[in-house]
Amino acid sequence: MFHVLPQNSNLFRLIIILFIFTTACMPDETVIMDDIINPNSLKMQIRSAAPNGDLNYYILPASTDYSSFPNQDPLNPITQEKVELGKLLFYETGLGLNPFVKDDECFQAYSCSSCHLPEFGFTPGSPQGLADGAIDYGSNRKPYFKYQDHEIDVQGHRPLSLVNVSYITNGMWNGMFGAGELNKNTEDVWSENPFAPATEINETGLSGLEAQNIEGMELHRLVINDTVLNELGYKPLFEAAFSPEFVEENPARAFSFAVSAYLRSIYANQAPFQEFLKGDDTALTVNQMMGASLFFDRDKTKCMNCHHLPSFGGQRFARIGTADMLASNPNAIPTALSSARNLGRGGFTQNTFDNYKFKIPQLYNTADYATYFHGSSKTSLEAVLDYKLKAESENPNVSSNSIELSPIEDITATEKQALLDFLKYALRDPDLERYMPTSVLSGNCFPNNDLISINNDKCH
Repeated sequence: MFHVLPQNSNLFRLIIILFIFTTACMPDETVIMDDIINPNSLKMQIRSAAPNGDLNYYILPASTDYSSFPNQDPLNPITQEKVELGKLLFYETGLGLNPFVKDDECFQAYSCSSCHLPEFGFTPGSPQGLADGAIDYGSNRKPYFKYQDHEIDVQGHRPLSLVNVSYITNGMWNGMFGAGELNKNTEDVWSENPFAPATEINETGLSGLEAQNIEGMELHRLVINDTVLNELGYKPLFEAAFSPEFVEENPARAFSFAVSAYLRSIYANQAPFQEFLKGDDTALTVNQMMGASLFFDRDKTKCMNCHHLPSFGGQRFARIGTADMLASNPNAIPTALSSARNLGRGGFTQNTFDNYKFKIPQLYNTADYATYFHGSSKTSLEAVLDYKLKAESENPNVSSNSIELSPIEDITATEKQALLDFLKYALRDPDLERYMPTSVLSGNCFPNNDLISINNDKCH
């Protein structure tokens, strides 16, 4: 039985006044998010997106569970000995024995990690990666005055992150390294493209990381010789990871196999979203759960249409019309083959259908990046999201009609903020520096050992 208050009663008037007051104070976009999303409903949505219908699809491997690492090269099975050796070699400035300028201060001044710093999500912290021929650290790294621009080991695109890199089968923004997967049926161009003869390494049948790192040792002026093996003391570690004669006969391959094993062990597996997937319903805030739900909404945001791997990367290349390096950064150092690089996948395949298509990158720890996209055309995740929502090309060579993005106009400010909250914080592993060694065998400063880095607080 219902009792209706008379409209002239004092209690009725009080209720009406309170209703008007509370609703008037609520912002237009207030959303009672507990009624929209909760851990169970989000998990149902994630399961429906997973190819195997299981949350486990999106759980990243433990960094020591070597057998579970995806896309391992059969010629380079992962072992603890390789991972530990590769970790040292990646940061070892003592390998920098072939600088372009042969002055004393240029030797042993750089390493692989000069361009892949953990606190920047294993990206350089600056628009370009600068190794030999540069000084200082991260966002402050700059050319050394003794080098001409063309003498510096510089990357024409912003280096890709190495977080969760094992999910990618073919290396570089254009995917030119690696014999299988995405490069099947591209054999005809391996020796006849603007990046050859480097891409002839694919003829060995190696996977993307292993092939790329063999070429990378010479390209980045790193050396494995008697000095490294005997004076610095790496020979016992190589012999523990490989057969005793392997490094003597195949120094570049031994270097690559060890470094590739290490890189395959880098996962953002302590991010809050990972904890949520593993059973901690309190790991995400309500706002982050709302952002995750939007991310997995294939109809509204369409994020999952491209970023569908467990790493939230993609195993393909997409044309989205972002600007090239020099267009976004006038002070960038031009590099050889820059025009071919700017063609993206098409620069390698020599197929105009592939022009201006670049690898779809993974999304963990992107909040740590200093710049975004292949040309470092954006400097914040907010700017990245705005660009994708607007879906208008900023590259004069790419029309807005040809890009693989569609404008999204029905997203509210609240929803946009929730999506950013998910990307920035739920996907951020707070301790990527656990993948650094405490020291390297040379005793040098790392990741850089130049005159400025040695004296700053970033020297390890």
